[in-house]
Amino acid sequence: MKTNTRCLTGLLFSLLILANQISYGQAKGAGQTTTKTQNTTTQKTQTKSKITPTGTKTTKPATKSPSAATKPGTKPPVTKTVVKDTEATRIGAKSWALANLDVVTFRNGDTIPEARTNEEWVAAGDAGKPAWCYYNNDNATGKKFGKLYNWYAVNDPRGLAPKGWKIPGSSDWEALAGSLGGSQIAGKKLKSTRGWDEGSSGTNESGFNGLPGGYRKENGIFANTGSIGIWWSSTEGKSLTAIDFYLALNVSLKLSVNPRKRGESVRCIRE
Repeated sequence: MKTNTRCLTGLLFSLLILANQISYGQAKGAGQTTTKTQNTTTQKTQTKSKITPTGTKTTKPATKSPSAATKPGTKPPVTKTVVKDTEATRIGAKSWALANLDVVTFRNGDTIPEARTNEEWVAAGDAGKPAWCYYNNDNATGKKFGKLYNWYAVNDPRGLAPKGWKIPGSSDWEALAGSLGGSQIAGKKLKSTRGWDEGSSGTNESGFNGLPGGYRKENGIFANTGSIGIWWSSTEGKSLTAIDFYLALNVSLKLSVNPRKRGESVRCIRE
């Protein structure tokens, strides 16, 4: 009887120990799972807020979707550039050259004869042939004022004006004056700001930069540099004359009619 009691007691004691071990193992497993979850959460947080050595968070730049101008098959927009005209000034409806004509050949390449002496100048005029010269036959004045041409050079069918340009007619000159308020006041706006005698320089607000280049008479004598600038038109007058326009020591732009043998400046307009 005592032996059975001891066996039963021992069995109960063994079952109690086993129950305690099972309970302890479950509690330990639960603790390990919690710790692993916490570690995983911490790693995710560290990855999201990674710190560079300078203490600045590194973030992945946002990716923008391509615009319509950069999508494949789409041409980028074209930007138009306005190029400033360095040879002409726009006055009213016409573009006028910034300087007097200074060419030695016609448009077709033929040479325009230079007449240096009075005799050469007179002979060309009497024969109705084209000729040019510098004022006083001085190259230095030519660089400033351009060349003086007789009207036979202006009217030559080979073309005095370079390609893309033409000699203005009297109507073009009259329109020029009208664009600047009329012939009585246009001269001041056309004249250069320096170079005119008696303090009669202009404002040059038109950009024409009219200089007092003078002219050459039909007998070959040079006259009036500093006080007159005069330009041929392509319009002929009567009895071997042609129409020209001139600036003097006042503020007007005036029309006159002179012999075709005379040497005057030429100012072109764009065709």
